[in-house]
Amino acid sequence: MQKSSSDGPGGERSDDRLEVTPPKTWAAGVPAVYHAMEYSLSQTSPRRTGLTLLNLNQEPGFDCPGCAWPDPAPGKRPMNEYCENGAKHTNDEATSRRVTPEFFARHSVDELAAKSDRWLNQQGRLTRPMVKRPGSRHYEPISWSSALELLADELRGLDSPDEAVFYTSGRASNEAAFVLQLFARAFGTNNLPDCSNMCHESSGSALNETLGIGKGDVSLPDIHHADLILTVGQNPGTNHPRMLSALEETKRRGGRIVAVNPLPEAGLARFKNPQKPRGVVGRGTQIADRFLHIKVGGDLALFQALNMLLLEAEEAAPGTVLAHEFIGTHTKGFEEFAEHLRASFSWPRVEEATGLTRAQIEEVRDMVLESRRVIVCWAMGITQHKHGVPTIREMVNFLLLRGNIGRPGAGACPVRGHSNVQGDRTMGIWERMPDSFLDALGREFDFEPPREHGLDSVNAIRAMRDGKVKVFLGLAGNFVRATPDSEVTEAAMRRCRLTAHISTKLNRSHAVCGETALILPTLGRTERDVQAGGEQFVTVEDSMSQVHASRGVLEPASKQLLSEVAILSRLARATLGDKVPAARWERFEADYGCVRDHISRVVPGFEDFNTRVSRPGGFGLPNPVNEGRFPTPSGKALFSRNEFEALSAPEGHLILQTLRSHDQWNTVPYTDNDRYRGIHGSRRVVFVNPADLRALGLAEGAAVDLVGVWRDGVERRAEDFRVVPYPTSRGCAAAYYPETNVLVPLDSVADISNTPTSKGVVVRLEPRERAAAAGAEALTGAVAEGGAA
Repeated sequence: MQKSSSDGPGGERSDDRLEVTPPKTWAAGVPAVYHAMEYSLSQTSPRRTGLTLLNLNQEPGFDCPGCAWPDPAPGKRPMNEYCENGAKHTNDEATSRRVTPEFFARHSVDELAAKSDRWLNQQGRLTRPMVKRPGSRHYEPISWSSALELLADELRGLDSPDEAVFYTSGRASNEAAFVLQLFARAFGTNNLPDCSNMCHESSGSALNETLGIGKGDVSLPDIHHADLILTVGQNPGTNHPRMLSALEETKRRGGRIVAVNPLPEAGLARFKNPQKPRGVVGRGTQIADRFLHIKVGGDLALFQALNMLLLEAEEAAPGTVLAHEFIGTHTKGFEEFAEHLRASFSWPRVEEATGLTRAQIEEVRDMVLESRRVIVCWAMGITQHKHGVPTIREMVNFLLLRGNIGRPGAGACPVRGHSNVQGDRTMGIWERMPDSFLDALGREFDFEPPREHGLDSVNAIRAMRDGKVKVFLGLAGNFVRATPDSEVTEAAMRRCRLTAHISTKLNRSHAVCGETALILPTLGRTERDVQAGGEQFVTVEDSMSQVHASRGVLEPASKQLLSEVAILSRLARATLGDKVPAARWERFEADYGCVRDHISRVVPGFEDFNTRVSRPGGFGLPNPVNEGRFPTPSGKALFSRNEFEALSAPEGHLILQTLRSHDQWNTVPYTDNDRYRGIHGSRRVVFVNPADLRALGLAEGAAVDLVGVWRDGVERRAEDFRVVPYPTSRGCAAAYYPETNVLVPLDSVADISNTPTSKGVVVRLEPRERAAAAGAEALTGAVAEGGAA
């Protein structure tokens, strides 16, 4: 049995601290300003808070580490171009708290592993390199040269380069990502998993197949000028709140918005923009014109229904509905798609899968027919399903039918929730980079990159579990808590000979570590980066392919900190020596402009990189789709045939989706509150529709264990949650991650993309008293049979 203990990391039980209030029906407003300042000032001084916030998302200034939503053009940005969560995340990094060697002397690795994610994060910034040696239960100080030589020795001692894994989080800059992938490939492996494997990999897989490019084709002005936007499987009010300002502008210009989600979200109901009078003293702006309260995983069925209705509308009024010229000139597979859909479509199955009525879906069809420019936005509520890739392909079908791809005010918009996760992929952080990239990299640095595909995040865990990977290096992030099947992942990490993490703050991955473990502390996005070549800046790419500079403004948290580029360059020198002479590691560290010069000759679209990124606002990467070109094998956009799939749960079970609380950034909770959903004082809650609670015989506030049910027969259990009645879709439930990652089986992944299915977990809610009684009965039986208790 795999389980998350009732205390969870940190001994935080779901006890009487929990207070539940009615969920909010609007987002932001004055409370967002108050809570942003309250948290920021709890971390650092008013002077540092003011310095960070006045430079956040400004030109010049630094890019918010919180999400990848694009900035307005220079000159059009307000003074406060940030959201509540961006302010919190920025000053969480800028905190005045410090983690010193004395801290590690007081706390063993085992003590740290028992602490909560929140407690670990709240200890402050890491200040110097630390090592946990074999047999020791404490980290101790180590010099930079010794730390990097230790890691280099382990890498050189491997039987194969493929026994090492180099993981990247989206927090890394373009320059650091490029240096890391060059080092890994010069070392001899394509084992370059990243956080995108666990979030938007399904988007990249579907868009590459259908459009020939793994990114969206939408810009911020497109959002503003759309006639209709469908936001599907996303919660912008918490995960990328600045999107609400863009949607407010859409509404101001007469556009309409349809929200599709298993839970009503405050930000998609009404937005009170705190920078405008109507957001302070008025009612704000209604965002969604329609809310489709869809069942978890029902989105494929919804878009097949919309597409069927559009085909029928064309049959009823030939030549007036579909974009025939566009379809004939720029697409392939329309007839096969239409034939498949007509043959397989069933309204009863659609209504069962979605929980929606035909009339509700027809209302959206009418809105589509009234709109010339349509955008579909989506996030992890779509990608983290077994059928995530087919669902996105069906969304592309929907857009292609009326020519809503590659033209202003229309298109496909995967919304990334992590700063520069898209840029990392552009820079080559992918285990399956195409030969064209590897050819260019090899020519630039005069070596032959490995061609065999490497390990993604899920396969890296499997390889560590099976003893095939001995060394793990993480560039930013919190791999242990971001990944599925927590007990399996943690055991896999502990099997490694060495784990090393380039980090700004303490997290659980430092405590769940290999026989030898290194903590390599790095500069944050907010801090000045001065190297031998002078003060440096880094670059990032946002969700809409805009590349711009980021310059920190604070003095570093410790004189012992090195930048990501410096750490990786020194590690490459120590490991490779002169193996790749054209890779000038010393120059990379001294002058990031040298890195950008190489990028300009390797990565398409980055020509004259240094000059173009120095301009205010940076530059946009070319998108062939917006030029009428589709770099697929046929040279055309592809209509696809997608088999109908719907999630189902046995009687007495629910389909659980994991989600963030409002006071959370990725795996790090800032508080135990989620005021938009009315949760205060505890995170161990499970949201369930009141009708489902009655059917299950559970009372409000009941203590339950969440027990995962999957085909491998392993019981995965997240213990001691409180039931909260909430307007989730019938048959569905929701709970916060990372506490519920334990329930997501490692082998339950999306077809094609291999993304963990965190939004489609079948569970039963087992009352705690029943679980305790079953445990006592099992114990009694074991004692009666002479077994060891």
